[in-house]
Amino acid sequence: MSSFRNLVGALMLGAATILGAAPAQAAGPAITLPDTRFSFEGFFGVYDRGSLQRGFQVYKEVCSACHAMRQLSYRNLLEIGLTEAQVRAIAATFQVVDGPNDQGEMFERPARLSDRFRRPFANEQAARAANNGAYPPDLSVMVKARLNGADYMHALLTGYRDPPAGFQLMDGMNYNAYFPGHQIAMPNVLNPGQVEYADRTEATVDQMARDVTTFMAWAAEPEAEKRRAMGIRIILFLIILGGLTYAVKRKVWADVKH
Repeated sequence: MSSFRNLVGALMLGAATILGAAPAQAAGPAITLPDTRFSFEGFFGVYDRGSLQRGFQVYKEVCSACHAMRQLSYRNLLEIGLTEAQVRAIAATFQVVDGPNDQGEMFERPARLSDRFRRPFANEQAARAANNGAYPPDLSVMVKARLNGADYMHALLTGYRDPPAGFQLMDGMNYNAYFPGHQIAMPNVLNPGQVEYADRTEATVDQMARDVTTFMAWAAEPEAEKRRAMGIRIILFLIILGGLTYAVKRKVWADVKH
C-alpha cells in the first residue's frame, strides 16, 4: 500500500511540475529549440569523456565565477576520465573553509577529493549583491529542471543576439533568442577562443556550449549510463527467458492431442 501511495505521489508531483511550467512557456510565442543531438541522448546514449572533460574546463574557467554546483564533490571528477592525481591537483587549487581548529577558529585549506565544489559566493545575498540583484542558480541539476534541458541550455548559451528593431530591452538585461521573454540578466559569457582546450579542440562558442552542457547533463544524471546498461541487460534476459519458456511449453504440450 505504501508503494502505491509513493507511486501516486510521484505521478502527482510530475504532473504538477509539468503544469507549473506551462505558464512560463505560454508567456510569449512558442520558442523552437534547435536539436543539438548529444551523444548521451537515446536508449543507447553514452557520455563523451572528451566532451565531459572539456565541459568541466569551461565550467571551471567561465561558469564557476557565478554558478555553484554543490551536488558534486571533486572525487566525482574521477568518473569523467580524469586520473586521481589530476583531480587532486584540481581540488588543491581551491580554498575551502574548515574548522574549527584547536583555538575554535575557522580556517581555509586546499580542497580535498571529498570536498564539495566550492561555491563562488558565501550566501545568496552576496551572490545577488555581486550580480545587480540577480541570483545565479546552482547548475547541479539545471539540465533536469526543464523538458529538453540539454537542448535548452545549449540554445541559451548560443542564443545571444542584438535585439530586433522595436524590441524594448530593459536596463541591465540582455537579448536572448531562446530565453522566455527574450530578456535575461546573465550576459553572454562565451566568446570564440575563450578557453584553450588541452586536446586542441577549437574553442568555438558552439563547441564550448556543447561541452559545458554535456558536463551539466552528466552532473544532473551521472548514473544514466549504468542505468541504461542495466536496462539493456534486463531486456535481453527477459527475451531469452521468454524464448526458453515458450520452448518448454511447446515441448511439454507436444504430445497432448486437442
